[in-house]
Amino acid sequence: MAVQTADTAAPAAPAAGSPSLLGHAFKDALITGLIALGLFGPLIGFETVIIDGALGLAYRPSLLAIMVGIVFVGRLLLNLTLWSPNRRPSTRTGPSVFDRIGTAVGPGVKPALLAFAVVFPFLSTFLLGGLNESRYLIDLGILILTYVMLGWGLNIVVGLAGLLDLGYVAFYAVGAYTYALLATSAPINDFFAGLFGATFWANWAFWICLPMAGVFAGVWGMILGFPVLRLRGDYLAIVTLAFGEIIRLVLINWVDFTNGGAGIASIPRATFFGIPFNAGPDGFAALFGLPFNPMHRIVFLYFVILALALLTAFVTVRLRRLPVGRAWEALREDEIACRSLGINTTTTKLSAFATGAMFGGFAGCFFAVRAGFVSPESFTFDVSAMILAIVVLGGMGSQIGVAVAAAVMMGGMEMLRNLGFLKQIFGNDFDPSLYRMLIFGFAMVAIMVWKPRGLVSTRDPTIFLKERKAVSGDLVKEGHG
Repeated sequence: MAVQTADTAAPAAPAAGSPSLLGHAFKDALITGLIALGLFGPLIGFETVIIDGALGLAYRPSLLAIMVGIVFVGRLLLNLTLWSPNRRPSTRTGPSVFDRIGTAVGPGVKPALLAFAVVFPFLSTFLLGGLNESRYLIDLGILILTYVMLGWGLNIVVGLAGLLDLGYVAFYAVGAYTYALLATSAPINDFFAGLFGATFWANWAFWICLPMAGVFAGVWGMILGFPVLRLRGDYLAIVTLAFGEIIRLVLINWVDFTNGGAGIASIPRATFFGIPFNAGPDGFAALFGLPFNPMHRIVFLYFVILALALLTAFVTVRLRRLPVGRAWEALREDEIACRSLGINTTTTKLSAFATGAMFGGFAGCFFAVRAGFVSPESFTFDVSAMILAIVVLGGMGSQIGVAVAAAVMMGGMEMLRNLGFLKQIFGNDFDPSLYRMLIFGFAMVAIMVWKPRGLVSTRDPTIFLKERKAVSGDLVKEGHG
């Protein structure tokens, strides 16, 4: 048997700052810079402009050089620091210091975030000096809460049951079109007009159709669940992606029923439980003795989506502690072991799809009443990808993580619209809004490199002995607890 002696020992890693290490790092950074040059060349190096009434190309070599230089320097620094062969790999297991801090302050963070969400419209109005001035921030809050609700709904399917769903936008569309079709139906309006008055259906359509939208979306969730009972992983993702595209194409091509690509307009607006938000004597402002302001409806919609999001969170937390929730988690960890324990995986999967789809239908109904118009262009794959990214970035299975990720992603994308200070660096011809998705993509990659298991990588166990302890994502499958 050969014995390795000191003379035949493996060579040690090059010391930091050695010529070989610097040469390797520089070579790798140079290759990366050349790849970036090939990618950014047609995207950033050229700009379409109008020259003498004709479309032409303008060259931007300085901007291209800056972008490639950023990639080159960043890669070089990574090779010399985080990716250096001299850097000792981390062998830590269990929660990190930040995880322990998060677990300690977690019970206080949740009530604080809830209180902030409740007072957000009033705080925005106070800081900006009026309701009309706070319109943008309140609309942004509605957008964030909508995606928080969608993220929590998809978290049931992906985070708890472990079923990768790339077609979640289909249930969002089912809920929106359910309300749009029922609320604008002339026969239904005439029926209720003969019973309760001409304005009954317009004033109560949203509240009547809201549970119906959730039920219809849940039924479609079960319809999706039956064909994919034996599928997992990539195959399941492909089928759910196809399902989402099928729904969108049906909405486009079934013109007689959905009005096709033109969409459905003039959808009745939400009322304060039958009281319309108008300037008439029977309106919300007159009833409560307030001066009429269209922002009253926007603020009310904010609290409606906040209530729907809180309902989603409450139901999810309660279901997770019930046998069906524990069956979801068992299915996620190991389907074979789940079957060996006598758990019916068919009903478990169908219940996960139906429950997640139901909340997607609720969110779709709210989207329709808020926008007043729906079309197939609002329900593309990009929406499904964004919702799934929120769940993964926040930490699959984590409620608070999904909420934080939705706020970061949706709020961050809106904040990136206001990058005027970059014109001082790249020139007055630089349009920062064109690069917000690029900057946002880099930020997402950086976060996932830093926190690969999501922003919240610890989970509270549903079952514990004597003392509840946070479970680290390093010790459980896929970071779930």
